[in-house]
Amino acid sequence: MTNLTDLPVDLRSDTVTRPSPEMFAAMQSAPLGDDVLGDDPTVLELEALAARLTGKERGLFVPSGTMGNQIALACHCQPGDAILIEEEAHVLYYEVGGPALIAGVVSWTLPSNGGAMDPEHVERRILKADLHTPGTTLLCLENTHNRAGGAVIPQATMARYRDVADRHGVKVHLDGARVFNAAVALGLPVSEITQHVDTVNFCLSKGLRSPVGSVLCGDAAFIGRARLWRKRLGGGMRQAGILAACGIVSLTQMVDRLADDHARARKIAEAVDELPGLRVDRETVQTNMVLVNTDLPASQWQRELADAGVLCFPVSLNRLRLVLHADVDDAKLDRAIQAFGKVADRLASMALTTA
Repeated sequence: MTNLTDLPVDLRSDTVTRPSPEMFAAMQSAPLGDDVLGDDPTVLELEALAARLTGKERGLFVPSGTMGNQIALACHCQPGDAILIEEEAHVLYYEVGGPALIAGVVSWTLPSNGGAMDPEHVERRILKADLHTPGTTLLCLENTHNRAGGAVIPQATMARYRDVADRHGVKVHLDGARVFNAAVALGLPVSEITQHVDTVNFCLSKGLRSPVGSVLCGDAAFIGRARLWRKRLGGGMRQAGILAACGIVSLTQMVDRLADDHARARKIAEAVDELPGLRVDRETVQTNMVLVNTDLPASQWQRELADAGVLCFPVSLNRLRLVLHADVDDAKLDRAIQAFGKVADRLASMALTTA
């Protein structure tokens, strides 16, 4: 039998979290129906809870965050419309060309500071449709921002996006895969963030620990269209209450504990920043992610750390990403910090030997 202390400390993503005992119990006792027919009571309960928490009229349970985002684009836009989106947004970077293939939109990208685009730049890039130009119909945001290391968009900036969109008749969609991390970091209810957007998609299967699923929220008319797109894309599930039961546990029991992940992220960031060959901009550690800049190639660090019992991903040539989550407790965090120290010492020693 494998000793749990022999398993690697997995910092690749918060998607690796395992369901809690409460989730397994909820799955076993969940009342079920047929969600495609609209009568699974557990799915309906989850959707109502998600809508209430985000301050929207309705929710729609979908298999993944990618599907939720792509459904939102398809509902908000017509083929040939233009969207405005941050240049390294998940919707563009990790969703396999979905905006072009599914919604058929033109994606105009803007740079950002920590995932937050300048609202003035956004306003200047909005296009009015004419004989030659696709009209901008949607502004896409991401909060927290994945490739910016879990950065939180300031509330004042979110409010400015809303004002810009309203002046130009543009809708706003939030890829809120980790929006509950943002809410916990800001010390606000999530509805304070989502009040600035028309629609939001958030993941249950990341820091909130469910095995599967996301919820897309918006007004009733939008969710009606979204339900058609979910069916069209093959996302209609039958006795989905087994999975939705986990989502209810996520939203009622797993939100506040995200603060523990944030605290552990700060702790490992401080420890790693002290090691030779590694640097962390501590100001960027706002939630549960840490971006580690490496003197040697990040892929080399990844291999060395895996041998030392820590899993992580390179996100560029000289940068690692560490993600803290519910399955990394204080003991595992200490193991990870010790492994980083041993690898740093070994690589520094090798460099001296070959100098």
